[in-house]
Amino acid sequence: MADDEGAATKSPSGSQTLFRGLDVLDVVADAGAIGLPALAARLGLTRSTTHRLATALVERRMLTQTPREGYSLGSKLLELGYLASQQMDLPRVARPHLEKLWEELEDTVHLGVLDDDRALYLDKLTGRRRINISSRVGDRQPIRSTGLGKALVLDDEEARWRALYRKEGPAAAGAPNEEQWIAWMRDYSQRGVAFDLEENEDRIRCVAAPVRGAGGQIVAAISVSGAAQYMDDERMTGLVDDVRLAADAISRDLGWNGKRGSGAKT
Repeated sequence: MADDEGAATKSPSGSQTLFRGLDVLDVVADAGAIGLPALAARLGLTRSTTHRLATALVERRMLTQTPREGYSLGSKLLELGYLASQQMDLPRVARPHLEKLWEELEDTVHLGVLDDDRALYLDKLTGRRRINISSRVGDRQPIRSTGLGKALVLDDEEARWRALYRKEGPAAAGAPNEEQWIAWMRDYSQRGVAFDLEENEDRIRCVAAPVRGAGGQIVAAISVSGAAQYMDDERMTGLVDDVRLAADAISRDLGWNGKRGSGAKT
């Protein structure tokens, strides 16, 4: 941010003032309580300009000022955040990103959320290949055997994973046992992506990634699913970045700043 010490005497334009005010909010959000001298230094502005901007934001309850502590975010932002969350419909926000992913690939794309320890499917774009995948919007599928389900719980503790595994009862023939599944989950958690290796539906594989909300917590997941003949190990590995980037784009539209939630594993 350019220093305005030697700037022309004329007042900044309305858009410049707006951007400077938004910069103030960004700095306070990042720093927590911050005094005027430090705030001005972070912004690269004079104290008088910074004080004028901050005072206007205090008047609108965007900031609050406390003696000896400085400026903090104000209550108006809580109101706006609540209203934004009420107006933001997850399937609507996610849909353009799902469509883009679907157009780039030829496979089925899903969006889902966690619902009573199951993966609830909120949206589905059927792939162009002549393959029937039985999932439907409104379906609730197991966490243990679906890529989408695994992606929804990647931040959970191992004890929680074990409880989810055991909730589904004994594993079917050929399915991973508990220790193998936990080992997979550890790996998926580190990579930020989960696979379904024909565990939920015969000859169907998928790559899934979590979607995060403004607080960094997992609020949903997306997946790309296709027939095993089109989803060998090499292609699944190649899809990891595509799916993760799409999930991250949805997360950013939901207000995510790129950091995991405070309760998440690192």
